[in-house]
Amino acid sequence: MKRIVILGGGFAGIAVARRLERLLRPDEAEITLISRENFSLFTPMVPEVASGALDVRQIATPIRSQLRHARFLLAEFTALDPAAREVAFTYVLSGESASIGYDHLVLALGSSTSTFGLPGVEEHAYPLKTLEDAGSLRNRVMWLLERADATSDAAARERLLTIAVVGGGFTGVETAGELVDLLRSVVRYYPNIAPQRPRVVLVEGGPTLLPGLPAKMGLYAAYALAKRGVEIRTGSPVTAASADALSLKSGAGIPTATIVWSAGIKPSPALAAAALPHGKGGAILTGEDMSVAGFPGIWALGDAAAIPDGSGGFQPPTAQHAIREGPLLAENIVATLRGTPTKAFRFSSLGMMASLGGRRAVAQLPNDAVITGFLAWFLWRGYYLARLPGLDRKLRVAFDWAIDLLFPRDIAVLRVYLDDGARREP
Repeated sequence: MKRIVILGGGFAGIAVARRLERLLRPDEAEITLISRENFSLFTPMVPEVASGALDVRQIATPIRSQLRHARFLLAEFTALDPAAREVAFTYVLSGESASIGYDHLVLALGSSTSTFGLPGVEEHAYPLKTLEDAGSLRNRVMWLLERADATSDAAARERLLTIAVVGGGFTGVETAGELVDLLRSVVRYYPNIAPQRPRVVLVEGGPTLLPGLPAKMGLYAAYALAKRGVEIRTGSPVTAASADALSLKSGAGIPTATIVWSAGIKPSPALAAAALPHGKGGAILTGEDMSVAGFPGIWALGDAAAIPDGSGGFQPPTAQHAIREGPLLAENIVATLRGTPTKAFRFSSLGMMASLGGRRAVAQLPNDAVITGFLAWFLWRGYYLARLPGLDRKLRVAFDWAIDLLFPRDIAVLRVYLDDGARREP
């Protein structure tokens, strides 16, 4: 039988595997999915985990429960040898190295945080891409409140209670809104901190929030966040970060003990060394059918790929594109195995949405129609709840949302994340 190897267990990788399981005959090919985590993460809800609105397990769905026949390996990809048609990897739990041959290889490794090489950012900023990131940030906020409540130094308290969020895209605006919700919900438990004292500062290097989307969305996001107390600083590129401040190109500085970084992404570093064609930012260049030219049997999709959109640009690295790229890529692999033509990926965005906290959101619908406020927030929650894999996860998230309407957020510090959350003294 032919062997199909899928690297990555995110939206894209799971979508490919599930469609292949439906299309392939039992004796036609075997499928192996390799991922460094044994769960797929529902990334649109990561900011809500960071704010304590959702439990960390509610947005993590075991990969094995989503697959029927595919083989799963809990391992981390380390190297690719296209000439030998082999992939090298390391088992996560044992640390042992191994390799596997392939007839078709799917690169769906997603992306990682990009700090653009700015001084101090890698060392002092908190990314928000993984469950560990979300848990660490939440514990960090709780730890800051405890420290601020106990100190009598006014300058130190001001720095402890200032959180700078860098990046005015979806993750940045959603994180800023969620942090305000968290702080307003729990500050009552800290008698030495005035309710108005905690600050959330959102920094965007460009002129508006939500760049690349209709201007109305960015303007409303800025208005809604500012109304809830978020300080908006647009046109303020970051130049450096330190343990106690964020430096801006304007010469201004923001004294802060916590910097949340959501300003950029880059394809998985593991693919950087692969002898494959790379596009801008390091993504793997593919054809319109997601195959890698000059490397028969290699395919790429999602954040890891630069897929032409047929009009001179590339498909955007969004979840709604990834979950639609996956099934077509699977169909193209099956077509190749059976000697039939492949198809180009074509998809027009259904719209974009961003939650702003306080039961407010902003949403772009087809034809660039924009809705705001509670209706957009209700649409945001309804759409993502429907997309969350697994009925059990849907019910748990819905229950957590209901509890959040009635009770304040939990202020307990989960010690599984304590070392990371408190590793840098403010």
